[in-house]
Amino acid sequence: MAGYELPEPSDRKRVVDSTTPAESAADSCTSQDPAFQHGVVVGFDGSTASERALAYAVGMAFRAGSGLIIVHVANRLPTTVWAGCEPPALVDVPDHRTEVLGMELACADHLAEVPWVLLERGGDICHELEEVGREYAADAIVVGSTHGFLGRVFGSVSGRLARRASRPVIVIP
Repeated sequence: MAGYELPEPSDRKRVVDSTTPAESAADSCTSQDPAFQHGVVVGFDGSTASERALAYAVGMAFRAGSGLIIVHVANRLPTTVWAGCEPPALVDVPDHRTEVLGMELACADHLAEVPWVLLERGGDICHELEEVGREYAADAIVVGSTHGFLGRVFGSVSGRLARRASRPVIVIP
């Protein structure tokens, strides 16, 4: 195979530091690295359903020859303090799960086949996944399904995302 140089899998792994602003991390990936344009966005929180979604998204990105944008949406809680007539503000709760998930993903063998990036966002899960999909002009958003009580009462993330997204949403059972 003269003339072909295959990069080491460790060279292709990328983890965005959670201390950098989301805008600068997104701009650096979208403007400089064409592998992430028209990539596959996957919501990941470490649950069994999100692990299955990640495995599917890895295969999809590999077959398409594109990058994988892994999104972890951190918790945000409304404050109980009302200041005059202003609505309650949303406060970012420190979420160290992104760092732990990043370490787990960096050690995952199945991610060696595709270039990937881990983004941390805060806010509504559906809104943030769709926003990342828009920023990266993603071909699809992959999420795992939820079967819990809260999903039936308030509506699952996958169901809400499928109704409002402007790009294909793939729900993995």
